[in-house]
Amino acid sequence: MRCPLLTRKASPSEAGMTLIETMLAVLILFVGVLTAMSLLSLAAIQNANQGERVTRSAECAQDKMEQLLALDYADAATNTTVYPTTSTGGTGLGGVMAGSTTVGGVNPATPVTGYVDYLDANENLLPSATGAVYVRQWSITTNAAGNLKTIKVLARAISSVGAQGAGPSTTLVSSKSN
Repeated sequence: MRCPLLTRKASPSEAGMTLIETMLAVLILFVGVLTAMSLLSLAAIQNANQGERVTRSAECAQDKMEQLLALDYADAATNTTVYPTTSTGGTGLGGVMAGSTTVGGVNPATPVTGYVDYLDANENLLPSATGAVYVRQWSITTNAAGNLKTIKVLARAISSVGAQGAGPSTTLVSSKSN
């Protein structure tokens, strides 16, 4: 006598997957994984570029702040828009001013001559905005007593790599007393 299980044919609901169905499923999965991997690599590259721009903006701001803080409190002539600085032809720290006064400015829409400089991708000073990757602007505010100056430096990337609009920026504020 034969065993009924050995002779019975499988019903359509019990049939397994065919090789074509398996290969199609693997192909769809492969395409999905490749798409996700390309998006992840693009995101990683964008994050690295953005991080570099943020870091360099902070370095640019710190360099300018150190340059300005190294000046004498009453300096009104040092040209800080060139490197190395020259003792004449610039604005220095604005000299000693009576009353609460602000010189320069950090509004990106209105850079003030003598209080702005432009840098290339390697942070070298440029004579104009042409080819600039970073912009540094600064303002100096003297209090009413004339014995305290507040220096504000804004350094920003002109644009972010692969992005629309303004790039990252860093603002530093420091005080210098007489």
